[in-house]
Amino acid sequence: MGRDNADERSVALAHIDNRILLIRDRKVLLDADLAALYGVQTRVLNQAVKRNRERFPADFMFRLSAKEFSIWRSQSVISNSAAKMALRRPPFAFTEHGALMAATVLNSPRAIQASLYVVRAFIRLRDFLASHADIARTLVEHGKKLAGHDAAIIELMDAVRRHMAAPAEGKRRPIGFVTPSAAGTD
Repeated sequence: MGRDNADERSVALAHIDNRILLIRDRKVLLDADLAALYGVQTRVLNQAVKRNRERFPADFMFRLSAKEFSIWRSQSVISNSAAKMALRRPPFAFTEHGALMAATVLNSPRAIQASLYVVRAFIRLRDFLASHADIARTLVEHGKKLAGHDAAIIELMDAVRRHMAAPAEGKRRPIGFVTPSAAGTD
């Protein structure tokens, strides 16, 4: 029983993960996707939002601009283009908090259950992005260390070249035991 529930949850999370978009530097779900998750029609979701507009400030929900709408329509090749083309107005985009608020205004058991999956999906996405930020930060630190090592190696190589290129000073003394007769024969 527990294993089936975990499998169901991972399938639901994967399904939601694929629908989260990045628009205006925010992670959002579009109204049609959110309505499908909550088991209602898009118009029912939008009507509930209109009736409770004070619960949806701009940081919870916004309508896509005409430019964002055209980019969104042209981006997804796999999705149902007929449904996209039939849209008369740009869809609403719900942030994580907006998606939760939508579940409260719909107040259906499925919406409440699905909102838990939505929250988990946003958390997974946030954790994923944070782990990649840590990796990027570590790479930058290693890059700085390597740049310091490069500078030290270049400095050592320059010193070696200077010593190799320095001319021998004066006449060289013979090495070893020198006899007085050999010293004067030069």
